[in-house]
Amino acid sequence: MPTAINAAVAQQTAAGSVPSATIGTTEGAGGGTGGIYSAIISRNQPIISVKEKTYEELHKKCLEKNILYEDPDFPPNESSLFYSQKSPVKFEWKRPREICENPRFIIGGANRTDICQGELGNCWFLAAIACLTLNKKLLCRVIPHDQSFIQNYAGIFHFQFWRYGDWVDVVIDDCLPTYNNQLVFTKSSQRNEFWSALLEKAYAKLHGSYEALKGGNTTEAMEDFTGGVTEFYEIKDAPKDIYKIMKHAIDRGSLMASSIDDDLGFCYGSAPQSNIGELIARMVKNQENAQMTQSTVDYQGMEERPAWTIVPMQYETRMSCGLVKGHAYSVTAVEETVFKGEKIRLVRLRNPWGQVEWNGAWSDKSEEWDSVNEAEKIRLQHKVVEDGEFWISFQDFMRHFTKLEICNLTPDTLEVDKFQTWTVSVNEGRWVRGCSAGGCRNYPDTFWTNPQYRLKLLEEDDDPEDEEVICSFLVALMQKNRRKERKLGANLYTIGFAIYEMHGTKHHLQKDFFLYNASKARSKTYINMREISERFRLPPSEYVIIPSTYDPHQEGEFILRVFSEKRSLSEEVENMIEAERPLPIIFVSDRANSNKELTADENAGKDGEKTQADEKKVSAARCISSLLVSFQRSSTKAHEESEEQKQFRNIFRQIAGDDMEINAEELRNVLNNVVKKHKDLRSEGFELESCRSMIALMDTDGSGKINFDEFRHLWDKIKSWQKIFKRYDTDHSGTINSYEMRNAVNDAGFRLNNQLYDIITMRYADKNMNIDFDSFICCFVRLDAMFRAFHAFDKDGDGIIKLNVLEWLQLTLYA
Repeated sequence: MPTAINAAVAQQTAAGSVPSATIGTTEGAGGGTGGIYSAIISRNQPIISVKEKTYEELHKKCLEKNILYEDPDFPPNESSLFYSQKSPVKFEWKRPREICENPRFIIGGANRTDICQGELGNCWFLAAIACLTLNKKLLCRVIPHDQSFIQNYAGIFHFQFWRYGDWVDVVIDDCLPTYNNQLVFTKSSQRNEFWSALLEKAYAKLHGSYEALKGGNTTEAMEDFTGGVTEFYEIKDAPKDIYKIMKHAIDRGSLMASSIDDDLGFCYGSAPQSNIGELIARMVKNQENAQMTQSTVDYQGMEERPAWTIVPMQYETRMSCGLVKGHAYSVTAVEETVFKGEKIRLVRLRNPWGQVEWNGAWSDKSEEWDSVNEAEKIRLQHKVVEDGEFWISFQDFMRHFTKLEICNLTPDTLEVDKFQTWTVSVNEGRWVRGCSAGGCRNYPDTFWTNPQYRLKLLEEDDDPEDEEVICSFLVALMQKNRRKERKLGANLYTIGFAIYEMHGTKHHLQKDFFLYNASKARSKTYINMREISERFRLPPSEYVIIPSTYDPHQEGEFILRVFSEKRSLSEEVENMIEAERPLPIIFVSDRANSNKELTADENAGKDGEKTQADEKKVSAARCISSLLVSFQRSSTKAHEESEEQKQFRNIFRQIAGDDMEINAEELRNVLNNVVKKHKDLRSEGFELESCRSMIALMDTDGSGKINFDEFRHLWDKIKSWQKIFKRYDTDHSGTINSYEMRNAVNDAGFRLNNQLYDIITMRYADKNMNIDFDSFICCFVRLDAMFRAFHAFDKDGDGIIKLNVLEWLQLTLYA
């Protein structure tokens, strides 16, 4: 049985991701199946909002009008800062030219020492930035370098991020929040350098506010910078060759970060509740203390003044050895050196605060460096400076740190002895409450309703040393937009997936399949991280991947990516949209003549009182409902008319009145009398709107009414649908669960895809995800009518129809 765990205590979990396409204000994902590198380097440059104008167009317009750009979608006010509460301090938004003299975008190249953390608690993001600076090609992809405060300055900048399969160009103005003329959040170690602060602002815009960046996993930002695949290690359970894996990852340009969980189970990946007001009050106090310290230092004659870094202390805990619990560090190098005649393994880390370093063996001032010659010190870039970066022995690293995250540009980066090209397929999906949010395998009644993705492993791996016929692949499941929706109360779901072997079918697998077949592979656990990933080795065959949340009824979007060494096919399992060929409605060529058979005595009682006629209609409705119930027990042959049916025909005259047809109100009267006699249905009867839909379904001449033959045809349909409803109303509540609607629709002869099942749930289910008898029949009436109309217009049977606006409106309004 699957078990759920919190990210703070995750055991042997993985995570992953890849790039490609376009998006607007609301994220979407396209999917590409080309090579990963080509997707990363290709420069699709869509733009978030800003009325779909590109950075180049906006920049040119500002220069022509000689104005500074002001971002309408991320304005310089509190809405861009916080969403949970108001700030007790008024921040002043300033452009860099108002903060210091001679501002620069980048000074001497963007590097890892340019980043110092502010008061936001987003060390995870800054650790990823530091890693990014080590890969110049990716750095230029995320931070276009053709931007400046000198040449063609217009107060506008742009940055690019990978977003659920697409590369997104985020345009911002350069207004930054300050207090006492100091940057509040991320800043550079050099006071007049602003690329890191502007990059943070663009990332905050992507997620809706600065506060949305509080607390997270470094994997998130590393994937958003690269579109790569992240693998996650619990260091105490790491493989024996973890040093070799880390060394190989650094050599391949992978991004890497590590962290230390605290004793309370908190890790930097979570976002604990914190009072924004208290954080800001502490920041103000620290700023004042910093200004007092700053005033005692003479910077005369110096071109640049250092930025004063305020060390955030909201949830991180500093240990005596200098390391910080609940905090993320960038891994910037993995090396070996000779110490006293023996090889020793070293790891270089960087604290995004820009200060507070390890003080043990191999720290900046440790005595171990006295035994290292100058050439080796230069090679290892050893510096005695409080910049947040330090060396630590691999042994101490393994003893103190608890988690390691490696973001690879391709999955084979960690395969130490070989390099091969992986192919990738990207699928978008969503879990819809009441329809396709079935939860994990612990919930067999709904698990089968989750989205299903067919995986066809076509070729075995090319590994001469491996005697098994096997296919290697990696599955990565990522939930979308949860950080951006935090202000609406959204948190990360606990997610995972299972893989089953299947053969031959292209239809959505039903409940029985999962009851009688065990999974061939699955994620090691369900975990509340943005992404979970896992490597697998299975024989060539057809499989189905079931991504799910741990609990059912949790609604959200996701992206599922499958990487494989050899050729494979990954696609959503979708039913063909079709219906069992509907029987033609009885079209009456001469309606008046057809009705004459029913109206031999149509003038009888014509001069009677109207009230008497109404009473007769009510009485007739009761009679006909009794007959309709008895018809269900009738077993007479179709071409023979029983005595009851003759009686029914005569009573129909009394209900129909002079026009010999019944309208929606009369139909409702008849049907509700029938429903009352079915105590097992527990229904309040049909709404007038439902009866109007039934009239529209059976109406063959556009009169808004139905005659006797049309009514008989309708009643046959209702009887068959009633049997289906009772089959799934197992608790006799008068409702069926919306998850069962998928089977009920199938039993009625309709084949729909997941999108249509989602629509049915949203349209007909109540807040408890139940569908009553009236809604059930109304849904089937509409399905039957729309399929019937489509077949009528599809003259050549190619599955495509063409309607003019009049036909379209007639079809949709009268349905």
